[in-house]
Amino acid sequence: MNNWNEELQRVLAEVVQRSVIDPEFRTLALRNAFSAILVINPRALQKDINFKFVDHSGSIKAIPLDCDSDELSEDELEKVAGGDTPPPPPPITGG
Repeated sequence: MNNWNEELQRVLAEVVQRSVIDPEFRTLALRNAFSAILVINPRALQKDINFKFVDHSGSIKAIPLDCDSDELSEDELEKVAGGDTPPPPPPITGG
């Protein structure tokens, strides 16, 4: 399960990064998250989880109400503190 979670976090981070530089991909991610994820990773992801990407550039902000933790792991803290990679996306929770 841990390897799957790491892979999922990597794929989601790639979706976010690509959506910043590719307006057509950003539109796809906003309309159909599953299709955007498949562009990055054609392997099927867990089917019981639905994803939705949200554009926070406007006045509407999405705030998840069921977050388990906003804390980063020690490895994530090292990566962010080093400045080599952007912070990871928020943790994925079921629901």
